[in-house]
Amino acid sequence: MTGGGPSAGEVKRLMERTESYLTDVLLPFWVERSPDAERGGFLTYFDEFGRRTGETTKTFLMQIRMLFTMASAHRAGYGGGRCGELARAGADFILEHYWDEERGGWYWIADREGRPLVKDKIGYGQCFAIYAFSEHFLATEDQRGREAALASYSAVMENMADSRYGGFLEIMDEDWQPAGPGPAGGDRKSMDVHMHMMEALTRLYEMTGAATHRRRLQEVIDLITDRMIEPETGTGYMQFGLDFRPLPAIDFDVEWGRDAEPEDGGSRPLDHTSPGHNVEFAWLLLHAMDTLGRPREDYAETIRKICDHCVEYGIDWECGGVYAEAPMDRPTQLTEKQFWQQAEVLVGMLDAYALLGEPRYWQAFRNVYDFVFDRFVVMEAGGEWYERLDREGNPIDRALGHAWKISYHTVRSMVQTTKRLRALAERC
Repeated sequence: MTGGGPSAGEVKRLMERTESYLTDVLLPFWVERSPDAERGGFLTYFDEFGRRTGETTKTFLMQIRMLFTMASAHRAGYGGGRCGELARAGADFILEHYWDEERGGWYWIADREGRPLVKDKIGYGQCFAIYAFSEHFLATEDQRGREAALASYSAVMENMADSRYGGFLEIMDEDWQPAGPGPAGGDRKSMDVHMHMMEALTRLYEMTGAATHRRRLQEVIDLITDRMIEPETGTGYMQFGLDFRPLPAIDFDVEWGRDAEPEDGGSRPLDHTSPGHNVEFAWLLLHAMDTLGRPREDYAETIRKICDHCVEYGIDWECGGVYAEAPMDRPTQLTEKQFWQQAEVLVGMLDAYALLGEPRYWQAFRNVYDFVFDRFVVMEAGGEWYERLDREGNPIDRALGHAWKISYHTVRSMVQTTKRLRALAERC
Protein backbone atom coordinates (compact mmCIF):
# COMPACT_ATOMS: atom_id res chain seq x y z
CA MET A 1 0.00 0.00 0.00
CA THR A 2 2.29 2.70 -1.31
CA GLY A 3 2.08 5.66 -3.63
CA GLY A 4 -0.29 8.57 -3.93
CA GLY A 5 -3.28 9.61 -5.94
CA PRO A 6 -3.86 8.98 -9.63
CA SER A 7 -2.66 10.86 -12.67
CA ALA A 8 -5.13 12.37 -15.09
CA GLY A 9 -4.12 9.79 -17.67
CA GLU A 10 -4.77 6.88 -15.31
CA VAL A 11 -8.21 8.14 -14.39
CA LYS A 12 -9.18 8.75 -18.03
CA ARG A 13 -7.98 5.29 -19.05
CA LEU A 14 -9.94 3.58 -16.28
CA MET A 15 -13.05 5.62 -17.03
CA GLU A 16 -12.96 4.67 -20.70
CA ARG A 17 -12.30 1.02 -19.92
CA THR A 18 -15.14 0.87 -17.38
CA GLU A 19 -17.68 2.53 -19.63
CA SER A 20 -16.70 0.36 -22.60
CA TYR A 21 -17.10 -2.78 -20.50
CA LEU A 22 -20.48 -1.56 -19.23
CA THR A 23 -21.91 -0.64 -22.62
CA ASP A 24 -20.36 -3.34 -24.82
CA VAL A 25 -20.23 -6.34 -22.47
CA LEU A 26 -22.02 -6.25 -19.12
CA LEU A 27 -25.27 -4.51 -19.99
CA PRO A 28 -25.74 -6.57 -23.18
CA PHE A 29 -25.34 -9.74 -21.08
CA TRP A 30 -28.56 -8.88 -19.25
CA VAL A 31 -30.42 -7.13 -22.06
CA GLU A 32 -30.00 -10.11 -24.37
CA ARG A 33 -30.35 -13.01 -21.92
CA SER A 34 -32.77 -12.06 -19.14
CA PRO A 35 -36.11 -11.01 -20.75
CA ASP A 36 -38.72 -13.78 -20.69
CA ALA A 37 -40.28 -13.19 -24.09
CA GLU A 38 -42.87 -15.95 -23.59
CA ARG A 39 -44.30 -15.19 -20.13
CA GLY A 40 -43.09 -11.69 -19.29
CA GLY A 41 -40.70 -10.43 -16.65
CA PHE A 42 -37.15 -11.71 -16.39
CA LEU A 43 -35.31 -15.02 -16.02
CA THR A 44 -31.96 -14.58 -14.29
CA TYR A 45 -30.54 -18.09 -13.77
CA PHE A 46 -27.26 -18.50 -15.67
CA ASP A 47 -24.51 -21.08 -15.31
CA GLU A 48 -20.76 -20.49 -15.48
CA PHE A 49 -20.96 -20.31 -19.27
CA GLY A 50 -23.70 -17.67 -19.32
CA ARG A 51 -26.38 -20.17 -20.39
CA ARG A 52 -29.87 -20.38 -18.91
CA THR A 53 -30.09 -23.19 -16.36
CA GLY A 54 -33.76 -24.03 -16.93
CA GLU A 55 -34.90 -22.75 -13.52
CA THR A 56 -37.95 -20.51 -13.97
CA THR A 57 -39.11 -19.50 -10.48
CA LYS A 58 -39.52 -15.73 -10.30
CA THR A 59 -38.85 -14.11 -6.95
CA PHE A 60 -40.08 -10.59 -6.37
CA LEU A 61 -36.53 -9.53 -5.57
CA MET A 62 -35.16 -10.64 -8.94
CA GLN A 63 -37.99 -8.92 -10.82
CA ILE A 64 -37.82 -5.65 -8.88
CA ARG A 65 -34.02 -5.48 -9.07
CA MET A 66 -34.11 -6.09 -12.81
CA LEU A 67 -36.63 -3.26 -13.08
CA PHE A 68 -34.21 -1.01 -11.21
CA THR A 69 -31.28 -2.06 -13.40
CA MET A 70 -33.08 -1.33 -16.65
CA ALA A 71 -34.62 1.92 -15.43
CA SER A 72 -31.39 3.25 -13.95
CA ALA A 73 -29.33 2.30 -17.01
CA HIS A 74 -31.87 4.06 -19.23
CA ARG A 75 -31.84 7.12 -16.99
CA ALA A 76 -28.03 7.22 -17.15
CA GLY A 77 -28.17 7.24 -20.95
CA TYR A 78 -27.26 3.63 -21.70
CA GLY A 79 -28.97 0.99 -23.81
CA GLY A 80 -30.15 3.10 -26.75
CA GLY A 81 -33.76 3.02 -25.53
CA ARG A 82 -33.87 -0.76 -25.11
CA CYS A 83 -33.40 -0.55 -21.33
CA GLY A 84 -36.37 1.78 -21.07
CA GLU A 85 -38.49 -0.69 -23.02
CA LEU A 86 -37.44 -3.55 -20.76
CA ALA A 87 -38.16 -1.46 -17.66
CA ARG A 88 -41.73 -0.89 -18.84
CA ALA A 89 -42.15 -4.59 -19.66
CA GLY A 90 -40.78 -5.52 -16.24
CA ALA A 91 -43.18 -3.11 -14.56
CA ASP A 92 -46.05 -4.76 -16.49
CA PHE A 93 -45.21 -8.19 -15.06
CA ILE A 94 -44.61 -7.01 -11.49
CA LEU A 95 -47.76 -4.91 -11.29
CA GLU A 96 -49.91 -7.68 -12.70
CA HIS A 97 -48.72 -10.50 -10.46
CA TYR A 98 -47.11 -9.47 -7.14
CA TRP A 99 -49.26 -6.78 -5.52
CA ASP A 100 -51.57 -7.92 -2.70
CA GLU A 101 -54.85 -6.23 -3.60
CA GLU A 102 -56.42 -7.03 -0.24
CA ARG A 103 -53.66 -6.10 2.22
CA GLY A 104 -51.19 -4.08 0.19
CA GLY A 105 -47.54 -4.86 -0.26
CA TRP A 106 -45.74 -7.32 -2.49
CA TYR A 107 -45.69 -11.12 -2.50
CA TRP A 108 -42.28 -12.75 -2.27
CA ILE A 109 -42.12 -15.59 -4.83
CA ALA A 110 -44.11 -16.53 -7.94
CA ASP A 111 -43.79 -19.17 -10.63
CA ARG A 112 -42.84 -18.39 -14.20
CA GLU A 113 -46.38 -17.34 -15.09
CA GLY A 114 -46.56 -15.05 -12.07
CA ARG A 115 -48.76 -17.21 -9.85
CA PRO A 116 -47.78 -16.51 -6.21
CA LEU A 117 -45.98 -19.36 -4.45
CA VAL A 118 -44.91 -17.54 -1.26
CA LYS A 119 -47.06 -14.63 -0.09
CA ASP A 120 -44.95 -13.52 2.87
CA LYS A 121 -44.12 -9.82 3.18
CA ILE A 122 -40.33 -9.54 3.35
CA GLY A 123 -39.13 -6.10 4.42
CA TYR A 124 -36.12 -6.20 2.11
CA GLY A 125 -38.40 -6.58 -0.91
CA GLN A 126 -40.80 -3.84 0.17
CA CYS A 127 -37.86 -1.39 0.34
CA PHE A 128 -36.84 -2.26 -3.19
CA ALA A 129 -40.34 -1.65 -4.48
CA ILE A 130 -40.15 1.99 -3.33
CA TYR A 131 -36.63 2.30 -4.73
CA ALA A 132 -37.14 0.68 -8.13
CA PHE A 133 -40.53 2.17 -8.95
CA SER A 134 -39.32 5.67 -8.02
CA GLU A 135 -36.35 5.15 -10.33
CA HIS A 136 -38.66 3.82 -13.04
CA PHE A 137 -40.74 6.98 -12.97
CA LEU A 138 -37.68 9.23 -12.95
CA ALA A 139 -36.22 7.33 -15.90
CA THR A 140 -39.30 6.85 -18.09
CA GLU A 141 -42.02 9.18 -16.77
CA ASP A 142 -44.28 6.11 -16.64
CA GLN A 143 -46.94 7.30 -14.20
CA ARG A 144 -47.43 3.76 -12.94
CA GLY A 145 -43.97 3.95 -11.39
CA ARG A 146 -44.92 6.96 -9.28
CA GLU A 147 -48.21 5.37 -8.24
CA ALA A 148 -46.57 2.06 -7.31
CA ALA A 149 -43.80 3.76 -5.34
CA LEU A 150 -46.32 5.79 -3.33
CA ALA A 151 -48.56 2.76 -2.75
CA SER A 152 -45.53 0.80 -1.56
CA TYR A 153 -44.53 3.61 0.79
CA SER A 154 -48.03 3.76 2.26
CA ALA A 155 -48.11 -0.01 2.82
CA VAL A 156 -44.70 0.08 4.50
CA MET A 157 -45.55 2.95 6.81
CA GLU A 158 -48.87 1.41 7.77
CA ASN A 159 -47.66 -2.16 8.31
CA MET A 160 -43.87 -2.36 8.60
CA ALA A 161 -42.97 0.73 10.64
CA ASP A 162 -42.45 -0.04 14.33
CA SER A 163 -44.43 2.54 16.31
CA ARG A 164 -42.96 1.33 19.64
CA TYR A 165 -39.19 1.34 19.06
CA GLY A 166 -38.88 3.04 15.68
CA GLY A 167 -37.44 1.70 12.48
CA PHE A 168 -38.87 -1.15 10.47
CA LEU A 169 -39.74 -4.80 10.96
CA GLU A 170 -37.89 -7.46 9.01
CA ILE A 171 -39.97 -10.57 8.20
CA MET A 172 -43.77 -10.66 8.12
CA ASP A 173 -46.49 -13.09 7.12
CA GLU A 174 -48.95 -12.47 4.31
CA ASP A 175 -51.18 -10.43 6.64
CA TRP A 176 -48.22 -8.28 7.79
CA GLN A 177 -48.10 -9.89 11.23
CA PRO A 178 -44.49 -10.41 12.37
CA ALA A 179 -43.15 -13.88 11.69
CA GLY A 180 -42.06 -16.09 14.57
CA PRO A 181 -38.93 -15.49 16.66
CA GLY A 182 -35.33 -16.52 15.99
CA PRO A 183 -34.61 -17.81 12.47
CA ALA A 184 -38.14 -16.89 11.39
CA GLY A 185 -36.99 -13.28 11.76
CA GLY A 186 -40.06 -11.74 13.34
CA ASP A 187 -38.25 -10.48 16.43
CA ARG A 188 -35.23 -8.99 14.64
CA LYS A 189 -34.22 -5.87 12.77
CA SER A 190 -31.21 -5.45 10.52
CA MET A 191 -28.95 -2.69 9.33
CA ASP A 192 -29.48 -4.10 5.84
CA VAL A 193 -33.20 -3.31 5.67
CA HIS A 194 -32.70 0.14 7.20
CA MET A 195 -29.89 0.96 4.78
CA HIS A 196 -32.06 -0.05 1.85
CA MET A 197 -34.95 1.92 3.28
CA MET A 198 -32.61 4.92 3.34
CA GLU A 199 -31.77 4.51 -0.35
CA ALA A 200 -35.45 3.92 -1.17
CA LEU A 201 -36.56 7.09 0.64
CA THR A 202 -33.74 9.01 -1.02
CA ARG A 203 -35.11 8.09 -4.44
CA LEU A 204 -38.71 8.66 -3.33
CA TYR A 205 -37.87 12.14 -2.07
CA GLU A 206 -36.02 12.87 -5.29
CA MET A 207 -39.20 11.91 -7.14
CA THR A 208 -41.74 13.79 -5.00
CA GLY A 209 -39.91 16.57 -3.14
CA ALA A 210 -42.52 16.05 -0.39
CA ALA A 211 -41.70 17.35 3.08
CA THR A 212 -42.96 14.17 4.73
CA HIS A 213 -40.62 12.04 2.63
CA ARG A 214 -37.73 14.33 3.50
CA ARG A 215 -38.47 13.95 7.22
CA ARG A 216 -38.73 10.16 6.94
CA LEU A 217 -35.41 10.01 5.14
CA GLN A 218 -33.65 12.07 7.78
CA GLU A 219 -35.23 9.94 10.51
CA VAL A 220 -33.79 6.76 9.02
CA ILE A 221 -30.36 8.36 8.58
CA ASP A 222 -30.37 9.45 12.23
CA LEU A 223 -31.52 6.03 13.40
CA ILE A 224 -28.73 4.23 11.55
CA THR A 225 -25.95 6.60 12.57
CA ASP A 226 -27.13 6.90 16.21
CA ARG A 227 -28.22 3.33 17.00
CA MET A 228 -26.91 0.83 14.44
CA ILE A 229 -23.22 1.74 14.19
CA GLU A 230 -20.59 0.84 16.77
CA PRO A 231 -19.31 4.29 17.79
CA GLU A 232 -15.60 3.61 18.24
CA THR A 233 -14.93 1.77 14.99
CA GLY A 234 -17.75 3.39 13.00
CA THR A 235 -18.78 0.00 11.60
CA GLY A 236 -22.27 -1.43 11.44
CA TYR A 237 -23.75 -4.17 13.56
CA MET A 238 -25.62 -6.64 11.35
CA GLN A 239 -28.72 -7.45 13.41
CA PHE A 240 -30.66 -6.19 16.41
CA GLY A 241 -33.55 -6.97 18.68
CA LEU A 242 -36.70 -4.94 18.17
CA ASP A 243 -35.34 -2.39 20.66
CA PHE A 244 -32.09 -2.05 18.65
CA ARG A 245 -29.98 -4.03 21.10
CA PRO A 246 -27.20 -5.53 18.90
CA LEU A 247 -27.42 -9.31 18.51
CA PRO A 248 -25.16 -11.91 16.88
CA ALA A 249 -26.36 -12.21 13.29
CA ILE A 250 -28.23 -15.33 12.18
CA ASP A 251 -29.55 -16.44 8.80
CA PHE A 252 -33.33 -16.16 8.46
CA ASP A 253 -35.55 -18.97 7.20
CA VAL A 254 -36.33 -17.03 4.05
CA GLU A 255 -35.86 -18.31 0.51
CA TRP A 256 -33.49 -15.82 -1.10
CA GLY A 257 -32.58 -17.92 -4.12
CA ARG A 258 -28.97 -17.89 -2.99
CA ASP A 259 -26.62 -20.84 -2.73
CA ALA A 260 -24.26 -19.72 0.06
CA GLU A 261 -25.06 -20.91 3.59
CA PRO A 262 -23.24 -20.24 6.87
CA GLU A 263 -20.60 -22.88 7.41
CA ASP A 264 -21.75 -23.92 10.88
CA GLY A 265 -25.42 -23.06 10.52
CA GLY A 266 -25.13 -20.82 13.58
CA SER A 267 -24.73 -17.19 14.46
CA ARG A 268 -21.83 -14.89 13.69
CA PRO A 269 -19.83 -13.20 16.45
CA LEU A 270 -21.38 -9.93 17.58
CA ASP A 271 -18.30 -7.94 16.59
CA HIS A 272 -18.27 -9.19 13.02
CA THR A 273 -19.20 -6.68 10.35
CA SER A 274 -19.24 -6.48 6.56
CA PRO A 275 -16.66 -3.99 5.23
CA GLY A 276 -18.35 -3.94 1.84
CA HIS A 277 -21.79 -3.37 3.30
CA ASN A 278 -20.46 -0.55 5.45
CA VAL A 279 -18.87 1.16 2.44
CA GLU A 280 -22.11 0.72 0.49
CA PHE A 281 -23.89 2.53 3.31
CA ALA A 282 -21.26 5.27 3.16
CA TRP A 283 -21.80 6.13 -0.49
CA LEU A 284 -25.58 5.82 -0.22
CA LEU A 285 -25.44 8.21 2.74
CA LEU A 286 -23.49 10.72 0.68
CA HIS A 287 -26.03 10.41 -2.13
CA ALA A 288 -28.79 11.05 0.39
CA MET A 289 -26.96 14.21 1.47
CA ASP A 290 -26.83 15.38 -2.13
CA THR A 291 -30.55 14.72 -2.57
CA LEU A 292 -31.39 16.53 0.67
CA GLY A 293 -29.22 19.47 -0.37
CA ARG A 294 -26.97 19.05 2.67
CA PRO A 295 -23.16 19.30 2.67
CA ARG A 296 -21.35 15.99 2.35
CA GLU A 297 -18.93 17.27 4.96
CA ASP A 298 -21.64 16.86 7.62
CA TYR A 299 -20.83 13.14 7.63
CA ALA A 300 -17.14 13.28 6.77
CA GLU A 301 -16.05 11.53 9.97
CA THR A 302 -18.67 8.82 9.54
CA ILE A 303 -17.31 8.15 6.06
CA ARG A 304 -13.71 8.26 7.28
CA LYS A 305 -14.23 5.67 10.03
CA ILE A 306 -16.07 3.29 7.72
CA CYS A 307 -13.54 3.51 4.92
CA ASP A 308 -10.52 3.39 7.22
CA HIS A 309 -11.83 0.15 8.74
CA CYS A 310 -12.27 -1.29 5.25
CA VAL A 311 -8.77 -0.21 4.23
CA GLU A 312 -7.22 -1.74 7.35
CA TYR A 313 -9.24 -4.92 7.84
CA GLY A 314 -11.37 -5.40 4.71
CA ILE A 315 -8.99 -4.98 1.79
CA ASP A 316 -6.70 -7.91 1.00
CA TRP A 317 -3.51 -6.03 0.18
CA GLU A 318 -1.68 -9.22 -0.72
CA CYS A 319 -4.13 -11.03 -3.04
CA GLY A 320 -6.55 -8.26 -3.90
CA GLY A 321 -10.24 -7.63 -3.32
CA VAL A 322 -12.32 -7.10 -0.18
CA TYR A 323 -13.28 -9.79 2.32
CA ALA A 324 -16.95 -10.63 2.87
CA GLU A 325 -16.68 -10.27 6.67
CA ALA A 326 -14.21 -8.97 9.23
CA PRO A 327 -14.12 -8.25 12.95
CA MET A 328 -14.56 -4.63 13.92
CA ASP A 329 -11.08 -4.22 15.41
CA ARG A 330 -8.71 -6.90 14.11
CA PRO A 331 -7.79 -8.87 10.97
CA THR A 332 -10.24 -11.45 9.67
CA GLN A 333 -9.82 -15.20 9.42
CA LEU A 334 -12.70 -15.38 6.92
CA THR A 335 -11.12 -14.84 3.53
CA GLU A 336 -14.00 -15.55 1.14
CA LYS A 337 -14.77 -12.77 -1.33
CA GLN A 338 -18.25 -12.15 -2.69
CA PHE A 339 -19.10 -10.21 -5.82
CA TRP A 340 -21.41 -7.60 -4.36
CA GLN A 341 -18.99 -6.24 -1.76
CA GLN A 342 -16.44 -5.64 -4.51
CA ALA A 343 -19.03 -3.75 -6.54
CA GLU A 344 -19.99 -1.45 -3.68
CA VAL A 345 -16.43 -0.78 -2.49
CA LEU A 346 -15.50 0.50 -5.95
CA VAL A 347 -18.12 3.24 -5.69
CA GLY A 348 -17.61 4.03 -2.01
CA MET A 349 -13.84 4.36 -2.18
CA LEU A 350 -14.10 6.81 -5.06
CA ASP A 351 -16.53 8.88 -3.00
CA ALA A 352 -14.21 8.75 0.01
CA TYR A 353 -11.27 9.86 -2.11
CA ALA A 354 -13.27 12.74 -3.62
CA LEU A 355 -14.51 13.87 -0.19
CA LEU A 356 -11.43 13.36 1.98
CA GLY A 357 -8.57 13.42 -0.53
CA GLU A 358 -6.62 10.60 1.13
CA PRO A 359 -4.54 8.54 -1.37
CA ARG A 360 -5.24 5.31 0.55
CA TYR A 361 -8.84 5.39 -0.66
CA TRP A 362 -7.72 5.60 -4.28
CA GLN A 363 -5.27 2.75 -3.65
CA ALA A 364 -8.09 0.67 -2.15
CA PHE A 365 -10.21 1.40 -5.23
CA ARG A 366 -7.42 0.28 -7.57
CA ASN A 367 -6.80 -2.87 -5.55
CA VAL A 368 -10.43 -3.96 -5.79
CA TYR A 369 -10.82 -2.76 -9.38
CA ASP A 370 -7.90 -4.85 -10.58
CA PHE A 371 -9.09 -7.90 -8.62
CA VAL A 372 -12.57 -7.60 -10.11
CA PHE A 373 -11.38 -7.49 -13.69
CA ASP A 374 -8.66 -10.10 -13.16
CA ARG A 375 -10.72 -12.61 -11.17
CA PHE A 376 -14.45 -11.89 -10.94
CA VAL A 377 -15.35 -10.87 -14.49
CA VAL A 378 -15.87 -13.88 -16.77
CA MET A 379 -15.33 -12.39 -20.22
CA GLU A 380 -15.43 -15.74 -22.01
CA ALA A 381 -18.96 -16.35 -20.69
CA GLY A 382 -20.44 -12.97 -21.58
CA GLY A 383 -18.84 -10.67 -19.02
CA GLU A 384 -20.82 -11.16 -15.80
CA TRP A 385 -19.09 -11.85 -12.48
CA TYR A 386 -18.69 -15.03 -10.47
CA GLU A 387 -20.61 -14.93 -7.20
CA ARG A 388 -17.92 -16.10 -4.76
CA LEU A 389 -14.15 -16.62 -4.84
CA ASP A 390 -11.59 -17.85 -2.36
CA ARG A 391 -8.82 -15.57 -1.18
CA GLU A 392 -6.59 -16.21 -4.20
CA GLY A 393 -9.44 -15.64 -6.65
CA ASN A 394 -10.43 -19.24 -7.42
CA PRO A 395 -14.19 -19.71 -7.93
CA ILE A 396 -16.20 -21.20 -5.07
CA ASP A 397 -19.50 -20.57 -6.80
CA ARG A 398 -19.36 -20.29 -10.58
CA ALA A 399 -22.96 -19.24 -11.18
CA LEU A 400 -23.26 -15.99 -13.09
CA GLY A 401 -26.90 -15.44 -12.18
CA HIS A 402 -29.75 -16.79 -10.07
CA ALA A 403 -32.66 -15.43 -8.05
CA TRP A 404 -30.44 -13.37 -5.73
CA LYS A 405 -27.37 -12.67 -7.87
CA ILE A 406 -28.72 -10.47 -10.60
CA SER A 407 -27.57 -7.38 -12.46
CA TYR A 408 -28.30 -4.98 -9.62
CA HIS A 409 -24.86 -4.71 -7.97
CA THR A 410 -22.66 -5.17 -11.01
CA VAL A 411 -24.43 -2.88 -13.46
CA ARG A 412 -25.11 -0.22 -10.82
CA SER A 413 -21.47 -0.32 -9.78
CA MET A 414 -20.21 0.18 -13.32
CA VAL A 415 -22.66 3.04 -13.96
CA GLN A 416 -21.68 4.79 -10.73
CA THR A 417 -17.96 4.05 -11.08
CA THR A 418 -17.94 5.51 -14.59
CA LYS A 419 -19.76 8.62 -13.34
CA ARG A 420 -17.25 9.18 -10.54
CA LEU A 421 -14.20 8.52 -12.69
CA ARG A 422 -15.47 11.03 -15.24
CA ALA A 423 -15.91 13.66 -12.52
CA LEU A 424 -12.46 12.90 -11.14
CA ALA A 425 -10.90 13.13 -14.62
CA GLU A 426 -12.37 16.60 -15.02
CA ARG A 427 -10.65 17.71 -11.78
CA CYS A 428 -7.23 16.14 -12.42
